[in-house]
Amino acid sequence: MGKTVGMKSEPKCVHKQAPCDTIDRFAESLPLMVIECRTGWGFINFDELWHYRELLLFLIWRDIKVRYKQTVLGAVWSILQPLATMIVFTLFLGRVAGSNEAKWPYPLFVLAGTIPWSFFSNAIATAGQSVVGSQNLVTKVFFPRLIIPMGAVGAGLVDLIIALALLVGMICWYGVVPSFAMCLVPPILLSLSLSALGVGTLLSALTVAYRDFKHVVPFMVQIWMFATPSIYLQANDPIRNQWNALLPLNPAYGLIAGFRQAMLGEPIDVYSLVISSLVGVAIFVLGCLYFRSVERDFADIV
Repeated sequence: MGKTVGMKSEPKCVHKQAPCDTIDRFAESLPLMVIECRTGWGFINFDELWHYRELLLFLIWRDIKVRYKQTVLGAVWSILQPLATMIVFTLFLGRVAGSNEAKWPYPLFVLAGTIPWSFFSNAIATAGQSVVGSQNLVTKVFFPRLIIPMGAVGAGLVDLIIALALLVGMICWYGVVPSFAMCLVPPILLSLSLSALGVGTLLSALTVAYRDFKHVVPFMVQIWMFATPSIYLQANDPIRNQWNALLPLNPAYGLIAGFRQAMLGEPIDVYSLVISSLVGVAIFVLGCLYFRSVERDFADIV
């Protein structure tokens, strides 16, 4: 018998590597994005922020969920904080800081000041740590970095809205008649938010480079509270009357006083409100300018 020699069959499908020129042509057809530092005097790219508005909403929702995750009381904590502060001030400072000639009882007076202050202080604290806390996003994904502290302040606004329900209840309890001055509450809160965002943005950029600010901010917030007598001292207090011209340079002073006056129907201190609003806007601009000048290095040092 003859020896049978097996024959190898050719494969039906042969996978060949794409030529290099085909890959080059495909790469050239893709859109090219160049990420570079924006020049000019504009401190905020509003078009870019609008383009990433969904990311901003996501960061706000993320901060809210993280804040109240696995808590028993949940959003009730946003009410308990100013309520506890009101009780402490009333018990320990009621006789010293209060006045028998005041139009409204001291607990209502203090609550109307502690609610905006709680928002302001918490927004500064959370925004100041926001960039460091979002290290994974900063180092891996491109987006406007300013969205990070904006998301922290936006989450604080949700707590503020919830806490306002407590203030409205106290106003009704003491029989305060609403006035047209309440129309000033939204712009006052907007100015307060811009001030908190400016300070928080500045602190977030400084914290990335100098981690000491992580420990400095809590002390700074406590000192700032006592440096804002409009929270706990009533209008006819001699200390406030003596420094009335300089105190509005503290943006929290005039804005918190204006918020209380608008909510309780008192005469608006126009001087304090205007000066504090202008100072708050100036802080916001300066904070954003500094943030913009150093944000290019965040991914390397965060």
